[in-house]
Amino acid sequence: MTRVPDGPPGPATGRRTELLLLVAAATITTASLVSVEIDQQHALSFALGYLGLAYLALFAGAHLAVRRWAPYADPLILPCVALLTGLGLVMIHRLDLAAAASAVGQGLPAPSSNAIRQLAWAGGSVVLLAVVMWRLPDHRVLSRYSYLLGLVGLVLLVLPGVLPASISQVNGAKLWIRVGPVSLQPGEFAKLAIIVFAASLLVEKRELFTTAGRRLGRMEFPRPRDLAPLVIAWLAAVGVLALEKELGASLLFFGVVLAMIYIATERVSWVLIGLAFFAATSVLAYHLFAHVQVRVQVWESPFADFAGNGYQLSQGLFGLAYGGMLGTGLGAGRPDLVPLANTDFIIAGMGEELGLTGLAAILCVYLLLIGRGLHAANAARDGFSTLLAAGLSFSLALQVFIVVGGVTDLIPETGLTAPFLSYGGSSLLANYVLVAILLRISHHVRRPEEARPAAPVTPLAEAATMVSSRAPAE
Repeated sequence: MTRVPDGPPGPATGRRTELLLLVAAATITTASLVSVEIDQQHALSFALGYLGLAYLALFAGAHLAVRRWAPYADPLILPCVALLTGLGLVMIHRLDLAAAASAVGQGLPAPSSNAIRQLAWAGGSVVLLAVVMWRLPDHRVLSRYSYLLGLVGLVLLVLPGVLPASISQVNGAKLWIRVGPVSLQPGEFAKLAIIVFAASLLVEKRELFTTAGRRLGRMEFPRPRDLAPLVIAWLAAVGVLALEKELGASLLFFGVVLAMIYIATERVSWVLIGLAFFAATSVLAYHLFAHVQVRVQVWESPFADFAGNGYQLSQGLFGLAYGGMLGTGLGAGRPDLVPLANTDFIIAGMGEELGLTGLAAILCVYLLLIGRGLHAANAARDGFSTLLAAGLSFSLALQVFIVVGGVTDLIPETGLTAPFLSYGGSSLLANYVLVAILLRISHHVRRPEEARPAAPVTPLAEAATMVSSRAPAE
């Protein structure tokens, strides 16, 4: 008797798996919060319990939303996000305690809690995730608005650079829009819009990118006139670098577009041309922009100006070295000695108190999340879904590499924040929208054939014209 192969796991199996993993993430987060309080020699308070219960209720709601609107979605994606968000919340709370102790020692009132604000942003992010999945039953609808999204993304990307520094500049980089107490980083949302635009364009104009060009050895290079999309992406990245004084955003934007072009064409020549553009821009930027020179000099020798520009990186490296393999324990280190420890350098705090082992575990969670996104891209049945899922996943991967590389002095520090870990509302909101789209794509590709709705019919007046080769005469 021949055994019929098992199909994809049903919604009940995915629901149980996701729920169990979310309980594990909540347990780790709660235990970490308790560990911080114990190492800080604080009595366990009701406030800590409220923080843990709010986190638990938040992701219980996220679980219900995912299972309601994307029951076949990959059950590993949401737990990875929940664990990263929880660990970030723990470190932010730990830094709040250090800031409060420092203020009391100086006779000043304790500052307001960043952890509570981060939890509020996480709540808004979960609501946004649910709304996106509810209002976006089919992610392929985004391709209809690709040019509009591309324009919106480009405007959002450069808008802070043309605004006055009084409302857009923080720590030397013009990335923000501040109106009263509210601040927003539009580049986080621009990234998503541009990825959707690039995915749609690469599918629509695939022939343009795969047209035969000149051969050099075993590689085939595109024709010069076919390089326009890459040149436009490069010019936009240069514009961000010049207007906003921000290395990380320009590198992330150009790197993601280049990766998507490679995935669409499978040509190494595009990567080589893109790297040549990047190398030329890097050399030019070093000679034209003083802030780039400072970043490179600090990267080359962080201890040469220890009390000045190299102080943040040097303290971060000291913290990582002090943590060693197993770390000092949550609450037992001094991550508060590093400037911007809850945003740009939260990875350094994690490495100090959790050690190399704990930091490697966090990177493995990132790797698992990125891998599940790429798995959805590989399983997708249409080019737009493949490129969209791959672009979103690679954007997370490149951002993590840039952040960790900067903190460990592997590459110049760029000012980007670790996804889901770092304090900040804009990053959290945008990344949860990213996760919502990945969940939607995953649900679409994992859904069995009998549960798939009929493909939407495009009216004849709106249908695109396709040119096919003439059949040979018989």
